[in-house]
Amino acid sequence: MAWVYLLVAGVLEVVWAFTMKQSNGFTNIKYSAITLVAMIASFGLLSVAMRSLPLGTAYTIWTGIGAVGAFIVGITVLGEALTPMRVVAALLIVSGLVLMKLSSS
Repeated sequence: MAWVYLLVAGVLEVVWAFTMKQSNGFTNIKYSAITLVAMIASFGLLSVAMRSLPLGTAYTIWTGIGAVGAFIVGITVLGEALTPMRVVAALLIVSGLVLMKLSSS
């Protein structure tokens, strides 16, 4: 169950990163509220997952999901540049996530 909590926490990290961008420096109340709720939920689920997962594994996976997810949302929703170097960087992050998962018990 800890892995499910961690996955949801990572997805919520992508949500709060996107809505923070949309909040325009916290000047848009709707997106600001979504950002804060998603942040609290993400941190809460991460802390629950850390009860049974190693710190290094949980935190690395959480930030990796957030980084790759934000990368994908940036390209698909916000029209950010898709360059070969950015793709390689994202693939390296994903490979690190897979290795962390394989190395944890």
